[in-house]
Amino acid sequence: TPPTGWNSYTAFGSSVTEEEFMTNATYVKEKLLAHGYNLVVVDFRWSDATAANYNPNGIGGPLHADEFGRLIPAPNRFPSAADGKGFKALADRVHGMGLKFGIHVMRGIPRQSVAANTPIEKSTFRAADAANTNSSCGWCEDMWGVDSSTQAGQDYYDSIFRLYASWGVDFVKVDDLSSPYHEKEIEAVRRAMDRSGRPMIFSTSPG
Repeated sequence: TPPTGWNSYTAFGSSVTEEEFMTNATYVKEKLLAHGYNLVVVDFRWSDATAANYNPNGIGGPLHADEFGRLIPAPNRFPSAADGKGFKALADRVHGMGLKFGIHVMRGIPRQSVAANTPIEKSTFRAADAANTNSSCGWCEDMWGVDSSTQAGQDYYDSIFRLYASWGVDFVKVDDLSSPYHEKEIEAVRRAMDRSGRPMIFSTSPG
C-alpha cells in the first residue's frame, strides 16, 4: 500500500503555519485515519520566515539554519520549533494522534551554507566541499546539488537525516530529484536514511 495522507502544499503552497498544519492533522485523525490515511506532511519552504501568503513556488530568504548549515523550521511560523528544537515537538503531537509525520526537502545543500562554508556535523569536511555548484534546480534558487561521489557529500546527507531522525520524521519527500533522475544523489539519500537509525519512507519528486 502506498503512503496515504495529507500534504500541505496543495492548500498552502510555501506558507503553511503550525496552526494550519495541526488543524488539518486533526481533521485527518478524526475523519480519515479510520480509512487508512495516516500521514501528514509539512511541504515546501518551512525554513522561510517570510512565506506569508499562498505562493506555490514562492522564493524568499534567508532561510533558517543551524550551526551546521542544516535548514530548520522558521519559528515565527512553527512556534514549537523555537530555540533550535526543530520539528520534534510537532512530530510528537502527530504521533500522539496515531499519525505519521513527514517533511519536504529540496535536493542538495543550501547555497547560503556553502557561501558561509559551515562545518558539516560529525565530519572533517565543510559545506563547500560537499557542494556541486554545477548542479542546481531550474525553479528554486535555494540549493546547490551535492557531489555524492565524495565523502563530503555523503557526510552532508548523513548529517541532515540524523537531524530528521532526531525529530521523529517518518516520511521525507525530496524535491528536484527524479526529473532529471539524479541517480547518485538518490543513492546517497537512501544510504543516509538507512544510517539515520530511524525507518523513513523516501518519496522522490520531479518538481
